[in-house]
Amino acid sequence: MSHQQALHALSDPTRREIFEKLRRSSASVSELAEGMPVTRPAVSQHLKVLKSAGLVRESRRGVHRVYQVDLKGLVALRRYIDTLWTDVLEGFQQEADRSKEP
Repeated sequence: MSHQQALHALSDPTRREIFEKLRRSSASVSELAEGMPVTRPAVSQHLKVLKSAGLVRESRRGVHRVYQVDLKGLVALRRYIDTLWTDVLEGFQQEADRSKEP
């Protein structure tokens, strides 16, 4: 998983909604499709994108596939976002240091 894939996967509002549902609890495609403005096959396609981005994993519960958030993918995404914040804070520090110069 790359952070570009994860960010791209989460850029779609429907995938974000699916991801948010999975943050609350694991669910099957049918459960995820309830109340969504897209079909079950569309939910499956969105899950495929989230899974290939490393944000979601699947397991079996009887004959059903159940999806849940993949914490490993979230950790990798968090590391990337942390580097962005480090860059921003360093930029603020450099700007503050420049403003102190005569």
